[in-house]
Amino acid sequence: MTNVLFAFGLTLFAGLSTGIGSALAFYTKQTNKKFLSAVLGFSAGVMIYVSMIEIFSEARDSLEIIYGETKGYWITTIAFFMGIALIAIIDKFVPSIENPHEMRDVGDMQDDIKDFELLRMGLFSALAIAIHNFPEGLATFTSALQNNTLGISIAIAIAIHNIPEGIAVSVPIYYATGDRKKAFLYSFFSGLSEPVGAIVGYFILIRFFNDAMFGLIFASVAGIMVYISLDELLPTAEKYGEHHVAIYGLISGMGVMALSLLFFA
Repeated sequence: MTNVLFAFGLTLFAGLSTGIGSALAFYTKQTNKKFLSAVLGFSAGVMIYVSMIEIFSEARDSLEIIYGETKGYWITTIAFFMGIALIAIIDKFVPSIENPHEMRDVGDMQDDIKDFELLRMGLFSALAIAIHNFPEGLATFTSALQNNTLGISIAIAIAIHNIPEGIAVSVPIYYATGDRKKAFLYSFFSGLSEPVGAIVGYFILIRFFNDAMFGLIFASVAGIMVYISLDELLPTAEKYGEHHVAIYGLISGMGVMALSLLFFA
């Protein structure tokens, strides 16, 4: 139970970091693009490295024990791409009026004067982020249950990428309504779907949880995280800063993750 509570706490921290983005937006006239680009690249590096090197490997080991080397490897690979397919389908059916992937500079939103369009953009961004955060919550929670160090690394990476999503929700709502409290709450609660995803996933899957289920979930989680990194984090990092800033952040994230696994895993 202690491990479950720890995993849930990490998931809650990652999800509610949208509130950090919201709070920062109120006191920032212009986005620090290079810094945001670097930390988003860093987050992508952490998630890609840990997915391909650690999570996929652990899933494969678990499934090979049950199904044998060849069949276990096949099942792991299929589950990995099923995770990618799941998050891609979610992405496809997210409301497309204002996708949170298309994040805008704080200053650009401040210059907008069409209040209704701004409000609609903020509300749809909140809904889209809530939908996206659901499988991310399950990914963080499952990883933390298996390995505390791994869970902490993933939670921090997801928290970093949730900060600009908080900006995407709060800024348009604030400039449409003039209400800081309302803007903050919409942003804050859009992140709650992450711990909700953890709770729902836990109570649905706990009765079936065994080595085979663990391997399938972990392989799917690896696919989800690789997709998020390539579809959300890197394009946003490129948009906010110079190409090489994003790449240096990416490599730094991989390096830090590699060292943390070597010393603490």
